[in-house]
Amino acid sequence: MREKLMHFMQGRYGADQLSRFLMGLGFVFMLLSLFHRHRIWSILLLLVIICCYFRLFSKNIPARYAENQKYLQLTAGVRRKWATVKRDMAVRKTHHIYRCPGCKQKIRIPRGRGKIAVRCPKCSMEFIRKS
Repeated sequence: MREKLMHFMQGRYGADQLSRFLMGLGFVFMLLSLFHRHRIWSILLLLVIICCYFRLFSKNIPARYAENQKYLQLTAGVRRKWATVKRDMAVRKTHHIYRCPGCKQKIRIPRGRGKIAVRCPKCSMEFIRKS
């Protein structure tokens, strides 16, 4: 069975970031259609699923690749901001993250050192913070 699936998918585009986003959007539309009994959510869900499966089984790889690259360009700022938030949340137990009052540069300071003088590496401004 696995060989048949692999043979079927050979030469097809498959899943990418845009397809994953569309599946998530479809899930949101499904939840909305469950809680708000309005026909528009079901129609949107159907359209998103059709689009997602069309992209998944497409043999026009250059066109699907171009669509995915356009999606990645449009969402680059949001994805970069989310990566920064995730990184800051990962170190919050061991470090404080402060902003320099002069240049607004983020500075990571280890916790548990008491009041310390912090020197900004970008503008060399010095300020006192609790670590």
